[in-house]
Amino acid sequence: MNYVMTISPDFNIKFVPGWFVFNSWLQKHLGQGIKLEMFMDFPAQQAALDSERIDLIFANPSNAATLVRERGFVPIARPLGRSDEAVIAARAGGPIKAIDDLKPGVRVGTTADPDVHMMCMIMIEAADLNATNIALQRYDNFIAVAKNLMRGGCDLGFFLADMFNEMSPGIRKELQVVVQSQIFSVHHALLAGPRMAGMREQILASLTGMNSDAKAKGILGDMGLTGWEEMSREDAEFMIDLMDTLTWDLQS
Repeated sequence: MNYVMTISPDFNIKFVPGWFVFNSWLQKHLGQGIKLEMFMDFPAQQAALDSERIDLIFANPSNAATLVRERGFVPIARPLGRSDEAVIAARAGGPIKAIDDLKPGVRVGTTADPDVHMMCMIMIEAADLNATNIALQRYDNFIAVAKNLMRGGCDLGFFLADMFNEMSPGIRKELQVVVQSQIFSVHHALLAGPRMAGMREQILASLTGMNSDAKAKGILGDMGLTGWEEMSREDAEFMIDLMDTLTWDLQS
């Protein structure tokens, strides 16, 4: 039986070749055929999930919550020493340097990434801003947000911190961080769907052993990771509950 793996569209595209190498490595270790299928945006990935085509996914926190609680996916592992944080940025040298500089009507560039959008919306509440008194502009990805921010198409940009920090020096020098979240308990996670759930322990053993093998350690670097650690069902439930709490706080 051939399986399908995918990764969240909010992952930095420069690491995609590393994920293809990882996919080949994992197939060899599991003795299973696995196809890595990439999606450029969240709607396309969601369509694949809705049609039950995906068996293994490196999911963002929002997708992980739905897949674990509603679709029968089981958590396997999360990146070692890495949490999902959000960055709000403005143009370097511009008038916006801190949250206190934000005013009603500010033009905000965001994406379809629900976790990043939620965390950033919570952060701008400190300036008495919310969805009713800002001008939201949605873009396909974080690079598009950065480019429009540099061109003056928006005043603020919402970014996944890892993506922001991994942008080219040429882009980074044109932008400045206004504020960054410090939640620490929200992570992307590798999940197995119902057809691969029985392989959880085998997959976990392979992943956590990657740092003990020089070649596998090199693959991790090409994926932008330093290693894997187990993510239990209890870990996943804690993260999901935290996301629910943050969402409730934002809506109340």
